[in-house]
Parts: sequence; C-alpha cells; structure tokens
Amino acid sequence: MTPSALHPEMKVADIVASHPSLARMFEQVGIDYCCGGKRTLAEACSDKDLDPRTLVVMLEATMRTAGASEPMVDAARLSLTGLADHIERTHHAYLKTELPRLADLAARVAVEHAASDGRLNAVRDTVNQLAAEMYSHMGKEENVLFPLVRRLDAGSAGDFHCGSIAYPIRQMESEHDAAGSAVACLRELTDGFTPAPGACNTHHALLAGLAQLERDLHEHVHKENNILFPRAIALEQSQQVCL
Repeated sequence: MTPSALHPEMKVADIVASHPSLARMFEQVGIDYCCGGKRTLAEACSDKDLDPRTLVVMLEATMRTAGASEPMVDAARLSLTGLADHIERTHHAYLKTELPRLADLAARVAVEHAASDGRLNAVRDTVNQLAAEMYSHMGKEENVLFPLVRRLDAGSAGDFHCGSIAYPIRQMESEHDAAGSAVACLRELTDGFTPAPGACNTHHALLAGLAQLERDLHEHVHKENNILFPRAIALEQSQQVCL
C-alpha cells in the first residue's frame, strides 16, 4: 500500500495491518484500531470529531518517515504458526511479567493515597480483575486455540472437539472486548494516566506502566482480532472445501 492508497473509507484495522508503524499515530489521536478496527477511518474520525482527510495526511507523513522509527513486527507477513508463537513470546510474556508488578503498585498506591483520591481503590480493583481475566484468557489461547491454529497451519483440517475454530475465536474476541473496556476504565480513572501534582514516584511508575499496558494490549488484540483470527477461519474453510 502506498501513501496515496489511503482513503477515509478504508477500515482502520486494514490500515494498521498493512502498516504496523501507523498504530502509534492511532494511539496518539485516540482511535481504537484493535477491537474497533472494523470501522472505517471516516467512522472512527466522526466519533472523535476529527477530519478524516487531515488524519490521512498525518498518516501519510508517518508512513514516509516510518523508516526512521523503531521497527515493528509485520504480523501480516508471518505464518499463522509464526504469529501465534510471536504473540506468546512477546505479548503473553509481557503480561505475565507486567500484570503482577502493576497489581503490586496499584495496591501500594491505594494504601498510601486513596484517602485523598478515592478512585485509586477502583484502579487497584480494576487492575486485579484485569489480571485475573488475562491469566485465564492466555491459558485458553496457549492450551486450546493456538494449538488448533498450528494444526490448521500444518494442514490438519477440521475435526476439532469445538466443531469449528470460529467458536473459540468468538469467545476470545468477547474477552478482548472486556479487557479493552477495563483498560478504558483505567484511563478514565487516572485522567489519561496523568499524575497529579506532587504524586509520589510509585504513583508515577504505576501510571507509566498502565499507559504501556494500554499500548501493548492494543497491539496484541489487533494482531489477533484483525490478522490471526480471520486468517485461521479462512484457512479452516478452505481446507474443508478441499476435503
């Protein structure tokens, strides 16, 4: 895709799938490219009171300078097995390390500062709930869904105990929506992850960690919802046709 190929009627997910470096621009303007990636650029801009043509110009400028920025994995070019492996090695590994740290920070900040900002108790509870849900979610992917994806990629069609790979995928997408809602709640509770004047270093560390968690979750869900899952469903259907 060349810069001139961008237009407001393209789906946000398709844009990021073709140009992963543009994810950062969507983050900056507050457009959800993972769970909300099936919307067109025009629809997403309408929700944010943005001019889609202006955003296209900004995206094209980012595309022209992308070579100077930190490279991102081109998930669309990976095999299904390679993409599942990549998600486990990067995003799952990150969450397994980061979620316990953030839960500890949130608990410490709530103990010390909830008297002056009652929202910090809700931050602690939301982080704990998100962590529990993501541990369960990752277990389902690593033990059930991703092995099915790898079987499909190896040419082993159908005969899944779940009937079709589309069924566990729908469950994972529903859980992605719940995780996205939890992170959106954390953003609202923390004024966009912005520390108040005089916030302690632990509070600063918590907010920086939550902001990074949001960025990673958006990339993680995008790679699954908009690349891995549709390709797996299409491959299953093509293999069944050939039987």
